[in-house]
Amino acid sequence: MFQNRPDRDTEIVLVGRSNVGKSTLMRLLTGHKKFNTGKKPGVTRQPNHFDWAPESFMITDLPGFGFMSGVDEDHREEIKTNIVHYIEENADNIMLGVLVVDGKSVIDIIDRHTTDETIPHDVEMFYFLRELGIPVVVAVNKMDKVDDKDERLNDLADRLGLAPPWKQWQDVICPITAKRGNIDTLNEALREHAHANKRDDLLKFF
Repeated sequence: MFQNRPDRDTEIVLVGRSNVGKSTLMRLLTGHKKFNTGKKPGVTRQPNHFDWAPESFMITDLPGFGFMSGVDEDHREEIKTNIVHYIEENADNIMLGVLVVDGKSVIDIIDRHTTDETIPHDVEMFYFLRELGIPVVVAVNKMDKVDDKDERLNDLADRLGLAPPWKQWQDVICPITAKRGNIDTLNEALREHAHANKRDDLLKFF
């Protein structure tokens, strides 16, 4: 199980597959460089918390789920179970879930793992958060590597059960390129959710 969660009233969680850029995004959102990143999937094995004690607020980068090179299936399942338990146990304090996906590969991954018996982890996590009453923003990362941006985002909206065109879901689908610092669409969504939660004191962070 994950340990040592700071006692904060309001939390944003970053969730997603390994190697989609969550830790890079965490560094941008917090301005802190302590968070490990790397090309090897599965660098983050425990939650990384960054908190602002006076505001009783924190952002948490949860470990990546799904396939990780060099990590056996039992350990992958354990990590995913721990993520689910963490979110369930802290749902009342989680203001927003940010599902980070790789814009270049997300459609192929979802389609490859969609069968009559299984739901891809990304889609499953999207609906899991919503079923718990946690609003979800999908940060579609690495969009600098995507040529047909609107088509790709329309396909993603479709896979998530959101009727295209994607632009009517700009409060949910946020195309970004974290590595280049291009996260304006996500910051706008975070500000909207902070305001909706009567937490205008948090707007200065986004």
